Amino acid sequence: MTAKIFKSILCLTIAVLIATTAVIVGALFPYFTTLEETQLKDELTLAAAATESQGVDYLSGLKPKRFRLTWVDPTGTVLYDSHADPATMENHASRDEIREAMNSGSGASHRKSATLTEATLYEALRLSDGSVLRISTERATVFALLLGMLRPIVLMTVLAAVLAVVLANRMAKRVTEPLNALDLENPLSNDTYPELSPLLGRIHRQQLELESKRENLDRMRSEFERVTSGMQEVLLLLDDRGRVLSCNPAASALFGTEVLAGTDVLSLEHGKELRDALSAAHAEGHAECRLERGGRTWLFTLTRTVAEQGGGMVVLGMDVTDRVNAERDRREFTANVSHELKTPLQSIIGSAELIENGLVKQEDMPRFVGHIRFEAQRLLQLIRDIIELSGLDEGTELPTEETDLMTLAEEARETLADAAEKKRVRMSVSGAEGRLCGVRRLLYEIVYNLMDNAIRYNRPEGTVDVVVAEDEKQVTVRVADTGEGIPREHRDKVFERFYRVDKSHSKASGGTGLGLSIVKHAVQYHGGCVKMDSEPGKGTIVTVTLPKHREA
Repeated sequence: MTAKIFKSILCLTIAVLIATTAVIVGALFPYFTTLEETQLKDELTLAAAATESQGVDYLSGLKPKRFRLTWVDPTGTVLYDSHADPATMENHASRDEIREAMNSGSGASHRKSATLTEATLYEALRLSDGSVLRISTERATVFALLLGMLRPIVLMTVLAAVLAVVLANRMAKRVTEPLNALDLENPLSNDTYPELSPLLGRIHRQQLELESKRENLDRMRSEFERVTSGMQEVLLLLDDRGRVLSCNPAASALFGTEVLAGTDVLSLEHGKELRDALSAAHAEGHAECRLERGGRTWLFTLTRTVAEQGGGMVVLGMDVTDRVNAERDRREFTANVSHELKTPLQSIIGSAELIENGLVKQEDMPRFVGHIRFEAQRLLQLIRDIIELSGLDEGTELPTEETDLMTLAEEARETLADAAEKKRVRMSVSGAEGRLCGVRRLLYEIVYNLMDNAIRYNRPEGTVDVVVAEDEKQVTVRVADTGEGIPREHRDKVFERFYRVDKSHSKASGGTGLGLSIVKHAVQYHGGCVKMDSEPGKGTIVTVTLPKHREA
């Protein structure tokens, strides 16, 4: 501050000195020049009058020191010169002032000397006899005038510099003391220069704006953390070097360690897939990769971001295990469906071709026709079960209603009565009413398929006991049979589609391999669970638990 004030004062002083000098020189120099020319003309007029009357005698009697007189004849030959011998001087007819005087009666000119400090003024006057009298004098130039003023100018500059230092220190102290005492936290409370009021007002407005932006930023950060903390997906924000800027708790849980800011993402996952995906995202802007962690399959989507102060990367990881399993199950289901549909169709076509070609005896015809009908019924049942499972896979909302499992169990028992009689299996249904809100058709499928399986894979003279129980929150259906039982290694797989413990026996019994899978999906649709207890040779118990009110 002091240095700036000093420079300002010094520059101002020098500028004033220069301006003053220029004004003085510019105004006085022309004035004195004109005055000097007038005096020179007056001197020449007097000298000419005397020369007209007295001639050379008058001129010889003059001893001028400041002026120089020269008298030339009409041809330009010098007749007299007060400072030189006329015999040694050259002809002056070509001199501007003399030539002008010969032509017009008077002439004037000025010529600079070899140096820049002096110039010579000439005035000439023609006499009555045609000769010319000239007078000249030396005059200082502007440059000489400035050189003469150099010493006082330097002295004034030094004094101005000293004065500038003193004034600068005093002014800087007076200016900076109120500025140093400003309370910038409360700009409007300061009592200082009026000129600072707009600045302090602007500072106040900027503080309010910054405070508002900070509050918005804190709120957005809080909302971002609240949203990301509850995400099941993994979220990582990376800088342009692949270092972590921010992450959510799901990322720390996935990588098994607390992910800190500044951590290199490749130190969390050393696989080649993520490294290649990062390179591809940097080059193309987007990339995906799949990683296996903790027995789960994760799909990571990497998107490059661009900002004014450098780009980065957004990494979003989603658990796609269920999707991958569903895709695998769908492929397996398609393959199994093709195989299962092909088997009865081939059997039907084979029997039909034998009949068509007359290779079946008349007495064997009923057996072949019965076989075709059996396989057709089995094919129709298979198609129905496939349609049922496809509808469950779609997850479409179905209409619900109040129903009771005891009624459904009784309906299933009446429907399966003929099948149970053929297998010589006794069925019983007992227990509570078991009222709940659900999809009646699916609830019936649960009870029907469990009872149907219990009959198909039972032994002759066996039993199937269905017990319905309920409490305030749930209804339980327990189906117990005295059949062959299921080995332990097969219990977790029997609910898979087309899975059979004994494929040859299952097909002989007319089963499609989809009954328990339909049961599983229908139970899941209602938010329930199914449990199986079985012992080979002693029978199987399947327990289904369903909530009375299905959650949305």
